Amino acid sequence: MTLQDDSTAYLAWQSGATEQRLHWHSEAGNPPPKRVQEADDQIAADTAYKLACEGTGLLWRGDFQNARLLLQALGRRVDRARERALAKSRGKAAAETPAQAFHHHRQMQAQRARILGMLLIPLEAGFSIPLRRAPDVQAACREAYGADLAGTAFSVSLRELQGLIGAHEWRKKGVEIDALGGRIHPYYGVFSPVRGEYVDLVAQAPLPSTTLAFDIGVGTGVLSAVLARRGVRKVVATDMDARALDCARENLQSLGLLRQVELQQADLFPPGRAPLIVCNPPWLPARPSSPIEHAVYDPDSRMLLGFLNGLAQHLEPQGEGWLIMSDFAEHLGLRAPGMLADAIAAAGLEVVARHDIKPRHGKAADRDDPLFVARSKETTSLWRLRARA
Repeated sequence: MTLQDDSTAYLAWQSGATEQRLHWHSEAGNPPPKRVQEADDQIAADTAYKLACEGTGLLWRGDFQNARLLLQALGRRVDRARERALAKSRGKAAAETPAQAFHHHRQMQAQRARILGMLLIPLEAGFSIPLRRAPDVQAACREAYGADLAGTAFSVSLRELQGLIGAHEWRKKGVEIDALGGRIHPYYGVFSPVRGEYVDLVAQAPLPSTTLAFDIGVGTGVLSAVLARRGVRKVVATDMDARALDCARENLQSLGLLRQVELQQADLFPPGRAPLIVCNPPWLPARPSSPIEHAVYDPDSRMLLGFLNGLAQHLEPQGEGWLIMSDFAEHLGLRAPGMLADAIAAAGLEVVARHDIKPRHGKAADRDDPLFVARSKETTSLWRLRARA
């Protein structure tokens, strides 16, 4: 069962004759499992899979490394079940539209995440794991959770915990950005600039001015850094997410560019006008299911349309707005082919030029990817826009 106390979620379960409870946390905002039972190294993978499919959370009390192995075993069972379902509906799947294939793919991903999210790990105050052979996750948890959760014991899904550990390693290692001759270090929950083609577009397009630029939706700070390296004397960068602003600040500081960039927490535009305004909004008009997906999914194209509709009143005369967009949504049938051109015209804008590049990421060449047909046609573009006279 689950309990609510002052809007704080708890797990509750029986341990022998004693009722236990523990705070619950999910960065994605997922509710705690309605049923919870303790599990350890003795549980069979098939039993754990059945319980997880039924919605029972398994609070792990055994060896931590065995929990990792069990999660892998659950993943294999989920994938086999998916393959069987696909085999049964092979003819139907062949007749699916790209949009139907996309939504089906997301449903399968959500189901997989739900089942794997039923394997739970306890954390003590200070972010230590009270299990045998457990790793030290204190640094990873401090980076992701901050100080708010440090003083309490709570439980998270092992899948989320692995994401924190992976993000911690990404943050330490960083992502090499050729256009910067340096590395960007993404925070947990801030989308990593692994698709370098859009960065190259911003690094190569002709600058209309080097006096001032706005960077709308700064994220890791990569585009602000590129603009500053290209000689733009001042960049005003905005984001709604405080974590993204902290991430951008650290990256710009490490690159020696923070003096050129002013960071502001704002929805879209800062006050004033600029001769160059850059925006790389989420490319797919769908609803995100986790914080990190806000960088990919833009419900009802809110950010895209907000940028276009507000651009003219924030551009200086003869200034340019750079919109970086993929046409992946068009190939998936999620956005009508003429929608972007119509939105540009409706916002009182005209196209100065368009610079295109093909994606280089691994999925673009992965024929086993369920969305390969759409990915193989994808083009990423930098649209240079200005207010129509």
